[in-house]
Amino acid sequence: MGEITVVCSLTLDGVMQAPGRPDEDQRDGFQYGGWGVPYSQDAMGRILGRRAGATGGMLLGRRTYEDFADFWPKQEDNPYTDALNKQQKYVVSSTLTDPEWVNTHIITLDDIAKLKAEQDLIVLGSGELVRSIPDLIDEYILLIHPLILGAGHHLFGDLHQPLTLTHSETTTTGVVINTYKPAA
Repeated sequence: MGEITVVCSLTLDGVMQAPGRPDEDQRDGFQYGGWGVPYSQDAMGRILGRRAGATGGMLLGRRTYEDFADFWPKQEDNPYTDALNKQQKYVVSSTLTDPEWVNTHIITLDDIAKLKAEQDLIVLGSGELVRSIPDLIDEYILLIHPLILGAGHHLFGDLHQPLTLTHSETTTTGVVINTYKPAA
């Protein structure tokens, strides 16, 4: 039996929208894209270092997948690009039909439990997907940035789920990396 781990960058007030680039996600007039970049090198290095060599696939929502597929395959001479190209990508979507990014498979919400039974899965971002499958998630790794935006899409929305903190560490840039498991 595999596990599903969510990895997500958040502001202190829970915003997850567009941490990577100014133009990443401008829905609803969001103006703060790229907010995570000044804090991310140490934080992402720690997360990626711990997950290096891990097997399994990436589980993504359509919007996150489309953003990744539009960006990462175009980044030449980058170790992340090679790793992401090799990774099996499972995209939950009812509208995406012909993905061009190598190793991409379109699935439905109903397919996730069977896929989890076969392998470990990591969810990056994909807030709508996370809110759709809380009973299947085994672990949350939340990179909480020392920043309040006051606007933007939040990871959990109105989801109610008690969690237990299992690990916490602080980076050199003030990002707190908290690992949670669903409470028993």
